Amino acid sequence: MSIWNYFIEEHALRELFAGFPLWGLLLAIAFTVFLLSKGADWMIDGSVGLALRTGLPKIVIGATILSLGTTAPEAFVSVMAAYMGDPGLALGNGVGSIIADTGLIFGLTALIAAPPVNKWILNRTGWWQIGSAILLVSLAGAAILINPGQPFISRPMGLLLLLLLALYMVITYRWAKSGVETAVEEPGESTSLLITLVSLTGGLILVIIASRLLIPAAGETARRLGVPDDVIAATMVAFGTSLPELTTAIAAIRKGHPEITIGNIVGADVLNVLFVIGAASFAVPLAIPPTFFRFHFPAMLLILFSFRLFISMDKGGYFRRWQGGLLVTMYVLYITLQYALN
Repeated sequence: MSIWNYFIEEHALRELFAGFPLWGLLLAIAFTVFLLSKGADWMIDGSVGLALRTGLPKIVIGATILSLGTTAPEAFVSVMAAYMGDPGLALGNGVGSIIADTGLIFGLTALIAAPPVNKWILNRTGWWQIGSAILLVSLAGAAILINPGQPFISRPMGLLLLLLLALYMVITYRWAKSGVETAVEEPGESTSLLITLVSLTGGLILVIIASRLLIPAAGETARRLGVPDDVIAATMVAFGTSLPELTTAIAAIRKGHPEITIGNIVGADVLNVLFVIGAASFAVPLAIPPTFFRFHFPAMLLILFSFRLFISMDKGGYFRRWQGGLLVTMYVLYITLQYALN
């Protein structure tokens, strides 16, 4: 079996790690965590270098280039899942990633680092963040009216999302260029463009590979230790789809650039709808299970509206730690209820 098959086929990875002894699984987990950490470091260094060379705010680099890179693996896996007869995975991947990105990752970032509130950017890209989620729920509602028995996100709906993705990227770039003079960035020594691009792309490749390997290895280890499969599905799988954003967030906080995390999360939320779900539904219409209307869509909107409320509440220029704690609590409650309802 080729290396390509291991990347795109989940069962191939599971069979691979099923043949590992326990000590081999633990060694594989340690190695992939190291790759994640190193790759995230390179991505942040490349993002900061690109911001210094272009004059764009780091939050904009996070909301465009970095978020496009970290969501590309999810889009690829979702499209492949739809083609291989599991379209439900694509919709769950997109919605679940939004909940994890905003609830868990941004929540932890606010708890640890109290990141700055860049209203000039967030009042623009932030509306795309919540607007794309509302559009997704509206399309799902329209799907019920069109086909009450089995609603689905159709190919024309997917095309609409992809066209909006192109519009989002163009508008965000223009906002960024018009707002360069208003952005306050600390001075720094810019590295060469080649080194910057190598650092950014090399780090992204490491994060993608490590993310793809870590979850199957951790899942097989949990099974060996007697953890039930439903618990693994409700925690590791949901957590694993957002590993690139999480490792990027940790590296950004450690290196003193939490604003990159905010941009990455806001951009990733937009792209999870317009890119991940848009590309997957354009490839194959995505059926919408009833649980999305009763549980997943309301959870997604509650977390995103809370984030939007926190932006409007800003007075001191920073997100508050209690806001991060509330978002993390929402995420934990979401995971707990998902396990209980299943």
